[in-house]
Amino acid sequence: MPELKSIIWIGSSLEDLREFPEQVKDEIGYVLYEAQKGEMPIKAKPLKGFSGVIEIKIGHQTDAYRTVYAIKLGEKLYVLHAFKKKSKKGISMPKPDLNLIRTRLKIAQKLANEEA
Repeated sequence: MPELKSIIWIGSSLEDLREFPEQVKDEIGYVLYEAQKGEMPIKAKPLKGFSGVIEIKIGHQTDAYRTVYAIKLGEKLYVLHAFKKKSKKGISMPKPDLNLIRTRLKIAQKLANEEA
């Protein structure tokens, strides 16, 4: 069995994820586990406009939950953001969330460089 990558939670991502419904947390947890094994999970897709950043999309009842993580930063997974999507305008990600992901990605890159 391959060694699992460690998960580093950036900012409030872990606390935010803990607020999700149990079923959503279970699904996201499993997707992250697949990613830790080095797989590309079915429920995960590259986030447009970013390199090496993956978005997990989980629908639950009438809500949409998102968790975003970075994969191309050494041997660890960096979870950048977890949130309940509030935007009712299509499938695009709200600008404040994209800005937060950019900011947290810079933090993750700095942490990864310090470990290299």
